[in-house]
Amino acid sequence: MTKKGMIHIIDDEPIIHEVLGDLLTAEGYEVEMSSSGEEALTKHSSQAFDLVLLDLLMPGMDGIEVLKKLKKIDPYAVITIITAYASVESAISAMKTGAFDYVQKPFKHDELLLTVRRAIEHRRLQEENLRLKDELKKKFSFENIIGKSKIMSNVFEIIKASAPTRSTILLLGESGTGKELVARAIHQNSNRINYPFIVVNSGSLPPDLLESHLFGHVKGAFTGAVSQKKGLFEAAEKGTIFFDEISSLNPETQAKLLRVMQDREFMRLGGTKTIKVDVRVIAATNSDLEDLIEQRMFREDLFYRLNVIKIELPPLRERKEDIPLLMKHFLDIYSKENNKEIIGVTEDVMEIIEEYDWPGNVRELENLIERAIVLTKSKLITRNTLPPFLLESRKGEKKLHSASNNELNLKEQVQSYQKKAILEALRETKGVQKRAANRLGIKPTTLNEMIKRLKINANNLSYD
Repeated sequence: MTKKGMIHIIDDEPIIHEVLGDLLTAEGYEVEMSSSGEEALTKHSSQAFDLVLLDLLMPGMDGIEVLKKLKKIDPYAVITIITAYASVESAISAMKTGAFDYVQKPFKHDELLLTVRRAIEHRRLQEENLRLKDELKKKFSFENIIGKSKIMSNVFEIIKASAPTRSTILLLGESGTGKELVARAIHQNSNRINYPFIVVNSGSLPPDLLESHLFGHVKGAFTGAVSQKKGLFEAAEKGTIFFDEISSLNPETQAKLLRVMQDREFMRLGGTKTIKVDVRVIAATNSDLEDLIEQRMFREDLFYRLNVIKIELPPLRERKEDIPLLMKHFLDIYSKENNKEIIGVTEDVMEIIEEYDWPGNVRELENLIERAIVLTKSKLITRNTLPPFLLESRKGEKKLHSASNNELNLKEQVQSYQKKAILEALRETKGVQKRAANRLGIKPTTLNEMIKRLKINANNLSYD
């Protein structure tokens, strides 16, 4: 018979050992006996049990003392008290100390077995919950934010230092750089890990609906508000709320968010009662908030509230030395997911991947690897599984767009024009990148990225 679980019976009466031992063994449980608290504690120090059946009244160390010490050895121990009718009050007291349930002597076999099954199931659910939490922590641990480049090492240092604090964090970076992954990792490595992590997609809802979503509403606050509803800030109590693309918040919601961050309190839509909250805010954006402040599209006071700890996530093109590590990570994940043994990529595929600029960043690389694994029929990913645009983008390929070998291809022509326009704008604005960006009709961050990509040395320009 398959064993259903390991049960430890702690009772000083031999008859209880005999009756319970026979009953539980016949049901498929493994059983261990102890006649005293001291003996039981010794066994628990070296062995794990699914359930403890503990008598309250024993000579020497009584059941309550044994219960407390067992909980110190194993905080998740499931302990059911065995007690006589006269000691029911003591059993209830034991449950307040951490016991799962109690059974009275003399007990009926069916009732006892039902209690045992419930307790064993509780233990199984505990173990599953702990396993899932452990998997979640591993999934969003710092180890899953892949990178060994210097720029990523600096990012890791800031993340590790800020995670245990309650400080507000602002994540900056292009789309696909992993801002939500970093936010979840910060939460998972903070003292808020056992409380909610709630994501707010700031631009996905109309302003009035977003406010109700964030702060809740009272009955009758607006047409359709037929009952009171809690908002996300209440749902995130003691946890973390992550605003993805914070720049898309409308001015009214920005003002209300500022109040929550300053005073740690708010009112439901249509309500008059002030609600206190303890929530950590992490915000992310791929926009230039300072530029939006100048355009009066984002509140300056809210920016300073958000910008306590700033973490800038670099685009993949600025940390290409991390590409092999990222590829291995995604190869492992999607090979297992698709039940394939993919050991790597061919040399020419690796060259193509390393030369590409990855405008979609890590997310684009991940999607590419997943696609290639699904399509490949061998243990190595070859170029025939790559999308056509990636093959055409490869530096050193035949100049597909050129009219002759002496002419520039289309990409090179575009880059040449961009470089010339940027240099001209920088000269006209005497090197002030913000003014140059305005002249070119692009964001300062975009201009900075283009200067790096096109390898423009802005420091050596002549402004005469």
